[in-house]
Amino acid sequence: MVEMTAPNPKDVICDPASGTCGFLMVAGEYLRSRHVEIFRDAKLKKHFNQEMFNGFDFDGTMLRIGSMNLLLHGVENPNVVYRDSLAQGHAGEDEKYTLVLANPPFAGSLDYENTAKDLQQIVKTKKTELLFLALFLRLLKPGGRSAVIVPDGVLFGSSKAHKELRRILVEEQKLDAVVKLPGGVFKPYAGVSTAILLFTKTNSGGTDRVWFYEVEMDGWSLDDKRSPLLPEEKLGVVPKVELVAEEHAKNNLPDVLARWKERDRAETERPRTAQSFCVPKDEIAENGYDLSLNRYKEVVHEEVDHVPPEKILVTLDELEAKIQKGMKELKEMLR
Repeated sequence: MVEMTAPNPKDVICDPASGTCGFLMVAGEYLRSRHVEIFRDAKLKKHFNQEMFNGFDFDGTMLRIGSMNLLLHGVENPNVVYRDSLAQGHAGEDEKYTLVLANPPFAGSLDYENTAKDLQQIVKTKKTELLFLALFLRLLKPGGRSAVIVPDGVLFGSSKAHKELRRILVEEQKLDAVVKLPGGVFKPYAGVSTAILLFTKTNSGGTDRVWFYEVEMDGWSLDDKRSPLLPEEKLGVVPKVELVAEEHAKNNLPDVLARWKERDRAETERPRTAQSFCVPKDEIAENGYDLSLNRYKEVVHEEVDHVPPEKILVTLDELEAKIQKGMKELKEMLR
């Protein structure tokens, strides 16, 4: 998500559900490796150390861990503060950030009276995953961008709030991409199916098409063990050693980044049967702003050789004979 949003030296980055500040830490490492000019310019260096990184959480332990994480990665004075992002009003935080990166809590529910009123103005709901999306729209400056992990239900939920939030992203903002993740990426902690939404706040629309990608493998097994499937130098989004075709099947992430960069060029020509493809905004609107990849993906049907009816009858007769024989043997064993 950091590689796809490509932070720059002037960004003001926020994670409103920061936890251990993993997103902020990786964004800092990205800037250190890609923008060394930050540390040669006094103004940029001050911005990096005091203004760029902002994290909110309401767990005191997480705040301490997150602050320590950023300090150990060279950020001198990160703004990691106590804040209940969904309950408190956002005066002073509105349109303050240019990049929001987050993996907010899922499947929660808040009472209306315990939810910030400015969020309810965007979308009337009790569901935390929808409220967080409304929050990101509130926090971002016009032109700001966001990458956020959401449960699959956000993509196709049929409630009025689900549909309205998707309509806002498509019609009033610029929805750039939906990256579907495999079901086991959060094991052993959770098996929920998720996706990454990438969008830009414009307040004036701008969605021409939405880019979809289906990640099948991320370099790790999708069971509770989450064991590496490739050597360490071939894992991650930017592996140290380039992958061959067979290895791509075990780690799709470098391909996600490569195709993302071509989303306005070569990707627009890909067929719906491919691992990634684009869908026009009008088609999404016609489908009730459904953002589930399977709604638009086309499946290749392999041709099956014609089998004569008499051959099928013989096969069924043989199958019936085997079943009867098996039942007879089972009865004898039970005796």
